[in-house]
Amino acid sequence: MERLNYDHLLYFWLVAREGGVSKAATRLRLAQPTLSGQIRTLESTLGERLFEKAGRRLRLTDMGQTVFHFADEIFSLGQELMDTIKRRPTGHRLRLTIGLVDVVTKPMAHRLIRPLLEPPDPIRVVVREDSPEKLLAALVANELDVLILDSPPGPDSGARVFTHRLGESDVTLLGTPELARRYRPRFPKMLDGAPFLLPARTTGLRRGLEQWFDRHHIRPHIVGEFDDSALVFEFGHSGSGIFAVPSVLERDVRRRHNLSLVGRVDEVKRELFAVAMQRRVSHPGVTSLIEHARTEVFG
Repeated sequence: MERLNYDHLLYFWLVAREGGVSKAATRLRLAQPTLSGQIRTLESTLGERLFEKAGRRLRLTDMGQTVFHFADEIFSLGQELMDTIKRRPTGHRLRLTIGLVDVVTKPMAHRLIRPLLEPPDPIRVVVREDSPEKLLAALVANELDVLILDSPPGPDSGARVFTHRLGESDVTLLGTPELARRYRPRFPKMLDGAPFLLPARTTGLRRGLEQWFDRHHIRPHIVGEFDDSALVFEFGHSGSGIFAVPSVLERDVRRRHNLSLVGRVDEVKRELFAVAMQRRVSHPGVTSLIEHARTEVFG
């Protein structure tokens, strides 16, 4: 088995954190040539360049970013181990880096993540929003601990991941009180020609709504299509159109945005999934997220 020299990894980690060899050498009380030589030895061991020059500064390569992410966890856990052994407060929260697909509504994301921040064992969360493809690539590169997606990764993604179904919810159509008064009578027939704010075509919710429209012979007037769920709420609040939310969020969304019920769509389901690499499944934050979603949000 190949062995890693953790002194060399520590030197690399400090150079990356300090932003250069000079500051790291001062902190380590080493000569700069000596420190640079140790970094080159680590690069030789790994068979990868970890830094590249950017003017007078050093910049992490893509592989350097990956190695730094691992090193950051290794030395943070090492410090926590020493603090635990010496029975002193760690002052270090467990960190969970979450990738959130941008079509997940902000109220839903808040409901899923908020319990992780609460006592007795609060977790420091880092949330990154992006498309499913980019988030999955970041997960594989060990830049993220878990993803929250509205559909599981397909078999052609090429990623070896574990998918956990968090739950499903019916869909509720909301709008301003004026829109609700106009389109709620004789629901859903009155929706033919009604203004709608829809999610992107690639989302599971969009596909479900379009199938429902077809079954009921509804041709909506599509006012806008949005990748970002927050924009849907803004335009919906201003009266631009009717939009769909998971029914588990109906009460909160109606109260916060002064919206009214247009109708409920039991035939369309909104699903959410947690996706993690095999070695991340035991992360306490991931298991807490899954358990809370299943028992409290969708239970």
